[in-house]
Formats: sequence, C-alpha cells, structure tokens
Amino acid sequence: MNEEAMTATAPNASMRIGLEGVASDLSADKQTFHVPWGKAMMWIFLVSDTFIFSCFLLGYMKVRMTTTVNWPVPSEVFALSFGGEPIPLILIAIMTFVLITSSGTMALAVNYGYRGDKTKTVLLMAATALLGAAFVGMQVFEWSKLILDEGVRPWINPMGAPQFGSVFFMITGFHGLHVTAGVIYLSVVAYRVGTGYYDRHRGGNYEMVEIAGLYWHFVDLVWVFIFAFFYLW
Repeated sequence: MNEEAMTATAPNASMRIGLEGVASDLSADKQTFHVPWGKAMMWIFLVSDTFIFSCFLLGYMKVRMTTTVNWPVPSEVFALSFGGEPIPLILIAIMTFVLITSSGTMALAVNYGYRGDKTKTVLLMAATALLGAAFVGMQVFEWSKLILDEGVRPWINPMGAPQFGSVFFMITGFHGLHVTAGVIYLSVVAYRVGTGYYDRHRGGNYEMVEIAGLYWHFVDLVWVFIFAFFYLW
C-alpha cells in the first residue's frame, strides 16, 4: 500500500519540481526587460519633450504655409560674409557640425564609462560640454546679429512676415535652453566621475553617464529637425 501511494504521488512531486523550474526560469528572464529607474524617468521626460518640440515645429509649418506675407529666405537671412561674397548658412552649418561631433564624443564617453576608464570618460564628457558651450555661443552671436543688425523682434520683422521672429526665437531659444542645461548636466556628471562619487555611492556603476548621454543625443537629434525644417525650407 505504501509502495502504491509512493508511486501515485511520484508524478505530482515531479510536476512540482517542473513548475518550480519554470517559475525560476521566468524570474530569471524578467531581468532581460529590467530598466533602471533613472533611465526610465529620462525616457519619459524625453518622450514628453518630443511632444513639445513637435508642437513647436508643427506650429511653425502651419504659420509658414498660411502667411500671406513673403517669408524671409533663410539662406539669405543667415548668410555671413568673410571679406567677400556672403556664404549662405555657413554659421548654421558650423553649429550643426559642432553639435553632431559632440554626439560622437558623448557616445565614446558612455563607452569608456562602462569600461571603468574614468580619465577618458571625464575628458570626453568635458569635450562634449565644451562643444555644447561653443554651440550656445554661436547661437548668441546669431541672435545678436538678427536683433541688432537686422532689427528682427518676436513681434516685428523688417524682412517680411512678422511671424518669422516669433517662431525663430521660440524654437531656437527653447532648444538653446536645452543645450545650456545639458552643458551644466554633463559638467556635473563629469565632475562626479572624476572625483569618484559613483565609485563611493553607486559601487562603480556609471549608469548616470549613459543617462546624460540619452539627454544629449536627444538634444542633437532635435537640432537636426530644426535645421531641416527651419533653415533648409
């Protein structure tokens, strides 16, 4: 009788072991989809920011297509002369090159951060921040030229449609604020990497470098759309 009971219960015991094995596998597999809290929050912020920039660009396109006054030609408005004929969009091209280059240095900083190479991570993040600061400096020059030399204001534009000034200062100004915030953000993270803050408080985890990189790549990507829609159209 005991043998029969043992034989009858053997499959059930085997099944319990099998189910426990499946549960263990599922518990292990869920780590594949694990996203750190800081990274998830950054993605949520970037998605919300995407909607804001999208609304700005859609509003610009609506104004551009419906205005009855001639829209200024960007290649003429943003041309610079270096002792000869004006070169169309030369400053904007340099700004775009600087920002795209900074995206490359940021990607390298993330790579070396996960390798644990603090020196190269700090240097590359510092280079990224300097390139971002250079971009903001060129944008200040661009604004001062339009305001002081061309007389463009958010409410008036001597070169054509008055909406030109409002959408230009709104879109480029909002993006410039993002770049400025990014420069400060990168500088703080680079400083903490250099001083060993993440070694002491996060066990050598340089995840914050990647999170800062997500923000910076987003800022660079937004500029590509601004460059295409505002300066090339």
